Amino acid sequence: MKSPETILAACPKPITLNLQNGVKRDMKPYYFAAFLALVTAVGLMAPELAHAGLESSLMGIKTKLTGVILPLLSVIGIAIAAISFFTGNPNAKQHIVYAVLGCIFGFGAQAIVDFIAQTVR
Repeated sequence: MKSPETILAACPKPITLNLQNGVKRDMKPYYFAAFLALVTAVGLMAPELAHAGLESSLMGIKTKLTGVILPLLSVIGIAIAAISFFTGNPNAKQHIVYAVLGCIFGFGAQAIVDFIAQTVR
C-alpha cells in the first residue's frame, strides 16, 4: 500500500498566485470559476451557439417528462405493487392504490398540462 506522501508527490503541483503582500493562493478554484463564467456568458449572449433558446429547451424538458419519464415511472410503480401483492405484503392493497393513482397522473400528465395551459391563456 502506498503512503499518503507518495500519492501526494505523484499529483501535479497546483499553480499558485503570489500576491503583493506575500500571500500565496491556489489557482484551481479560480480556473473553475472562470470556466463557469465563460460558459454562462456564451450561453446568455449567444443562445444560437448553445443550439437552443430558453423556450425550446423548456418545451423539450416538458415533452420528455410528460411523454417518457412519468409513464415509465408509472409502469415501474405498477410492477413494484404487483410484486408486493404476490409476495404477500400486508400493505399491498395500499401499494396498488398508490400505483394506480401514479398511473393516472403519469399517463395523464400531458393532458393535465395542456388543460392548465388552456385555462391560463
